[in-house]
Amino acid sequence: MIRLTGVSQTFNGRSGTVEALRNINLTVSEGEFVAVIGRSGCGKSTLLRLIAGLIMPSGGEVSVSDTPVTKPRRDIAMMFQRPALLPWRSVLDNVLLPAEMFGWRRGEHRERALQLLDMVGLSDFHKRQPHELSGGMQQRVALCRALMQQPKVLLMDEPFSALDALTREELSGELQRLHMEMGATTVFVTHSIEEAVLLADRVMVLSPRPGRVRRIVDVKIPRPRTLGHNAYLEEVARCSAELHELLLAPDAPPAAPPSTAPGQARHTTERVG
Repeated sequence: MIRLTGVSQTFNGRSGTVEALRNINLTVSEGEFVAVIGRSGCGKSTLLRLIAGLIMPSGGEVSVSDTPVTKPRRDIAMMFQRPALLPWRSVLDNVLLPAEMFGWRRGEHRERALQLLDMVGLSDFHKRQPHELSGGMQQRVALCRALMQQPKVLLMDEPFSALDALTREELSGELQRLHMEMGATTVFVTHSIEEAVLLADRVMVLSPRPGRVRRIVDVKIPRPRTLGHNAYLEEVARCSAELHELLLAPDAPPAAPPSTAPGQARHTTERVG
């Protein structure tokens, strides 16, 4: 479904050149949930923007469904750290925004929007304005908006990072349930080891910048999962400990990047995430 082959990304800015990612190879199968963790600035957000087609790689190739990603696509949806809801629109109108952007008939998609809101427990809030909702409720609306276009690929950039711990755990459980029901191929960036273990089939650990694949860890824990007392508590603890050690392990100085043939390198001025 998603394939990154030798993907590297370099940014040119006023203060110089920054190598964000180097030689990333990753394949994500259809319906799989992959989490990406690493220290701040290791290129996690950059990786998502490459898959989304928001930026082009300096080297290598990104493809979805065996088609190279060269621009934003209708079958790829992205959810950011902040919900970014339009404050003058109701909850329902925010969820219906993709239908308007893609030129769909609003009336034909209203029922789906209401169903999505019902799935996340917001069926009684569809007429409310964003300022009337809590942060967690706003992120639920943003999730419904992302799912509105029935994406093959769902990209999530630390969507729960600004929430309190209890709300974050609650929404992680909600996302786990939705993924089990809807099965969208998902790449989820997080700083939280607990979120990664709770949600992912595999966890890709990136090294400090330039981000390289340090290891990909399988999470072989039956779903539904919980971080509380359960029959798989020992396995949850083992996975969490392995990821913690990988993140804290000292990183050897990266070797020089491979030379790029003339005319193949593409550089972009962009924030590194």
